[in-house]
Amino acid sequence: MNTWQCRPETPEDIPAVRRINLAAFETAGEADLVDALRQDPAAWLPGLSYVAEPTGSTAAPAPVAHALLTRCHIVGEPAVALAPCAVLPEHHKQGAGSAVVRALLDAARAGGERTAVVLGHPPYYPRFGFEPASRFGILPPQEWPDEAFLALSLDGSTPPRGTVRYAEAFGIG
Repeated sequence: MNTWQCRPETPEDIPAVRRINLAAFETAGEADLVDALRQDPAAWLPGLSYVAEPTGSTAAPAPVAHALLTRCHIVGEPAVALAPCAVLPEHHKQGAGSAVVRALLDAARAGGERTAVVLGHPPYYPRFGFEPASRFGILPPQEWPDEAFLALSLDGSTPPRGTVRYAEAFGIG
């Protein structure tokens, strides 16, 4: 089992982040989404794109996992959307994804973010404290399964109630 160094993405990491997302998903959609979000100053939050690298390796460290938080809104209140979260297939089930998500959520808390949302695998995200967004009165912008649209209060406060509005790059109304 590896241990992981998690840190904010640097400009030098951009090709590795794209490679991770291309390898982790069936299409280039998520890699293209990250690139589009980087170009949107209303969505991109400096310091909230994280990578994970193995520690203790004899090889030069290189990112093997990536997670991103971008600006979204819940009825006009700022929140963050977790998407995508990706790990190189050869590093699955080694803790890199969990480590990078935990570090990213900690960075969001430290930066004063209050609420995070994610559309993701129901068995995976509760380990970070996410629960069905409907429990908070948070609604998806379109029809999504209740168990897959999740929310997390990052600061312990009650999240705002209402419908989430994602950045334009997500292509959801």
